[in-house]
Amino acid sequence: MTLHLPDAHGALRAYEPRTEPLALTPGAPFTSRRVFSAAHVVADPYADTTPDSPAAVDWDATVAFRRHLWSHGLGVAEAMDTAQRGMGLDWAGAAELIRRSAAEAKAAGGRIACGVGTDQLTGPANLTEVRAAYEEQLAVVEESGAQAILMASRALAAAARGPEDYLEVYGHLLRQAAEPVILHWLGPMFDPALEGYWGSSDLDAATDTFLDVIAAHPDKVDGIKVSLLDAQREIDLRRRLPKGVRCYTGDDFHYPELIAGDEQGFSHALLGIFDPLGPLAAQAVRVLDTGDREGFRALLDPTVELSRHLFQAPTRFYKTGVVFLAWLAGHQSHFTMVGGLQSARSLPHFARAYELADTLGLFPDPKRAEERMRNLLSLYGVDR
Repeated sequence: MTLHLPDAHGALRAYEPRTEPLALTPGAPFTSRRVFSAAHVVADPYADTTPDSPAAVDWDATVAFRRHLWSHGLGVAEAMDTAQRGMGLDWAGAAELIRRSAAEAKAAGGRIACGVGTDQLTGPANLTEVRAAYEEQLAVVEESGAQAILMASRALAAAARGPEDYLEVYGHLLRQAAEPVILHWLGPMFDPALEGYWGSSDLDAATDTFLDVIAAHPDKVDGIKVSLLDAQREIDLRRRLPKGVRCYTGDDFHYPELIAGDEQGFSHALLGIFDPLGPLAAQAVRVLDTGDREGFRALLDPTVELSRHLFQAPTRFYKTGVVFLAWLAGHQSHFTMVGGLQSARSLPHFARAYELADTLGLFPDPKRAEERMRNLLSLYGVDR
């Protein structure tokens, strides 16, 4: 049946939904690339909460979604930005998420890496307090048996006086880390509070400091995740990495070309867009495992328009689109987010996200997705 979807100008246009999904089946882990999906959390829709109260999480649905990702061979990057760290999910909730997901990963045989930050600090902090907060979270992740991802810290960005403070804090953490970690450079388009990270708003200078941290402890750095939405900068950076240090792209605008790589190397992946694209991304990487870069690009290139739509400015609200698509795909029974973040995007934005995802065949049950989209339209007053 025809849906009438609102466009950016407020006009309704007819859209004919797809009737058959893309055929995507679970499979084994990959051989040519290491690939993580940064996974969202599922809110408890029946909890009596407010945007200011601690997150109420539906743990069963949240863990079930991670099993879905593992079944397709993807790793799970847990308690990251996609899981609303600092935007609804506090450290207490993140710690519980890490423990539960790490235990489930052991049972399922899935790969998992978990975010380590400083978000238990709720006010101004000095460098000693920042370091202690990082240490607390690192201990929780290591005790869970998961790999650690050292995330960018708002508190460190506020407290640091220059590059030397980043070198000191990260150097201390890397020296005490039990196993090699992933370092995460999240740009200000994802979190404005991270402007000037690594001690400078000049990205060339910041890159030099970042590389200095890695060069001082190459044995403690498994890889880096770069989320700057600048493909050439990522390519230049990965070519400067010490041997054995991986580059995990976090570029949700240019991921097909960065993962495919060139004659001088390639990026692995740790991406928020691989939450809604999980099964399709997995199929594409298996094609790449055979050496077929053209086939990989043929599968993944058409998804970039959807990703750019979800991650359009203000980029930090991409999580709303990710959860919206999870609801349409049947991975959760409702469209509710912790912190009430489901209100962060407009109806025209949702309509376009639905259309792009449906065209790609991402919904396992297109009829259910259509019915849920129709219900959302009705709530907004679209009655035809």
